Amino acid sequence: MKRENFKSRLGFILISAGCAIGIGNVWKFPYVTGQNGGGFFVLFYLFFLIAVGVPVLTMEFAVGRASKKSVICAYETLEKPGSKWHLHGYAALFGNYMLMMFYTTVAGWMLCYFYKFLKGDFTGLDTEAVAGEFTGMLASPGMMTFWMAVIVIAGFLICSMGLQSGVEKISKPMMLGLLILIVVLAGHSILLEGGMEGLKFYLIPDWNKVEETGIFQVIIAALNQAFFTLSLGIGSMEIFGSYMGREHTLLGESLRIAILDTFVAITSGLIIFPACFAFGVDPKAGPELVFITLPNIFTSMTGGRLWGSLFFLFMTFASFSTIIAVFENIIACCMDKWNLSRKKAAVINGIFILAASMPCVLGFNVLSGFAPRGAGSTVLDLEDFIVSNLLLPIGSLIFLLFCVTKYGWGFDAYLEEANEGTGIKFPRGLRFYVTYIIPIMIIAILIMGLK
Repeated sequence: MKRENFKSRLGFILISAGCAIGIGNVWKFPYVTGQNGGGFFVLFYLFFLIAVGVPVLTMEFAVGRASKKSVICAYETLEKPGSKWHLHGYAALFGNYMLMMFYTTVAGWMLCYFYKFLKGDFTGLDTEAVAGEFTGMLASPGMMTFWMAVIVIAGFLICSMGLQSGVEKISKPMMLGLLILIVVLAGHSILLEGGMEGLKFYLIPDWNKVEETGIFQVIIAALNQAFFTLSLGIGSMEIFGSYMGREHTLLGESLRIAILDTFVAITSGLIIFPACFAFGVDPKAGPELVFITLPNIFTSMTGGRLWGSLFFLFMTFASFSTIIAVFENIIACCMDKWNLSRKKAAVINGIFILAASMPCVLGFNVLSGFAPRGAGSTVLDLEDFIVSNLLLPIGSLIFLLFCVTKYGWGFDAYLEEANEGTGIKFPRGLRFYVTYIIPIMIIAILIMGLK
């Protein structure tokens, strides 16, 4: 079966960026930035994104483009006879399933809130009633199942149509819409009365905050954020490498994706901080910020129903772009490994993900007594911990070692693949750095994540 390619380079860049751009960019990046000295954190984050995230991204893309296979078969194609690297392919596929077991539920929350704002459900509600909407949604397994199912069915339906006719055709306009929405929302927030104070808090470096938090803690937080923002380690980027042409070098393409991802992360802060300061709200509320604090802000501002609808449409696009990308990876793995047709793989996996997402949905109501990570934790917290703190860093380390050691694919083979085409070449002189320094950084992330 002939492997599909992207119809356009723009499609590849937007869809790969869409996989990296997720809910964490929007609520986690501004929140962590505020906690860690504003502008100083942003500078450290940008440094680590280029120093760690981008090189590992080129490696995922290189494995994909060289093998023209999904992650479950890519290692088998490139590894030396008798090697066991391919076992990571199964772990990566498991990681994709595990990610979708909770991500579909959270994406369902975004879609639900978009619908509620559009319908006017929040109009005229006081602070307590707005908070009640969120707790009411979490307490209703029926409502959460419905919105999760809409996301899952829509995602697999799009992927079943093919790479160009489904994934690329839908994701390109959705990503362009996301980029337009975020600029409009940021412009509106900055112009709110008092919004400039939020802008200063967010972007002006504050050494006092760095000293208060601790310079080491700020550096670790920036390294963590830069590493996780690109969704590396479970092959969700590798699959798009397998659909790439050979016209452009991988470092150049990886930098473009990192820039787009960072643009969305930083611009989301331009929405949240000015709005919080304009309405006297603490911007460090984490997940609550999106579902309780910001809806309260929208209900109290002129045209709040419109701005609330646009914000949650943006959030839906941010989460759904990741879901389509990961579903495509799952389907491609099943097509490559078990020779299933695209439509059959979509139906089987659609049914499986619907069932596998239910523990997360029920974890907030029927199974709320189950606290796997300590008091107050939920099934979602456990699933998120397994993916974010274990599978992503361990998987990234395996991709990296596969590309740089003689026991794997080897540095020369990786470099030849990465530098194929026109654009920025990966310097051979960085061999020591990627072979020894980056692995130490990833191990540090892994250790910190286990605390």
